Amino acid sequence: MAERVSSHVAWLLVALTICVMSTTVKAEAATRILAFGDSLTAGFNLPANAMFPVVLERRLRAAGHDVEVVNAGVSGDTAQGGLERLDWALGDKVDAVIVELGANDMLRGIDPALTEKSLDEILRKLSQRKIPVLLAGMLPAPGLGKEYGGQFAAIYPRLAHKYNAILYPFFLDGVAGDGALNQADGMHPTRAGVEVIVERMLPKVVELLERAKATE
Repeated sequence: MAERVSSHVAWLLVALTICVMSTTVKAEAATRILAFGDSLTAGFNLPANAMFPVVLERRLRAAGHDVEVVNAGVSGDTAQGGLERLDWALGDKVDAVIVELGANDMLRGIDPALTEKSLDEILRKLSQRKIPVLLAGMLPAPGLGKEYGGQFAAIYPRLAHKYNAILYPFFLDGVAGDGALNQADGMHPTRAGVEVIVERMLPKVVELLERAKATE
């Protein structure tokens, strides 16, 4: 009788251990998205709960996706600046990356060829690691001239095609030029502006998640 009780206790302990391990695995299984960009990603002049990565994670979780969105935005960053910190930002585990860089290059009048070279290297490194990418583009400001604007605008679709990245053509789609959705500087979105950005980009991010799961 004692042996039978001991046997049952042993099996119960094994079952509990398996259950705990299973729960731990599930807790660790959240898909990790790195939001890699400049002040538009970082959440310039916004409270933490209104920043793009936080709002995006909240919306994805509300839709039933087990996901963590990491804020790797740095205000003032250029494409070259992003390239220089990419390896550090990736860390040990990243399942997918949203790349949002180039606005500061454009505002500073940096040669589009240099911007493209840096973005190309970022996407090349992510491709080598087999990390799926959503490339969020930027449109040139009207005052930069037709030649510069044309060269800059061509960067994002060209690189998305080259690396089979998901393209979201304009990060500020639906927000740019709308005073009600931008801060006083006319460049950075308000809390309401971020909500619009996330709402419009959400289908592309879900597509990114599907790619990430397919590569697991």
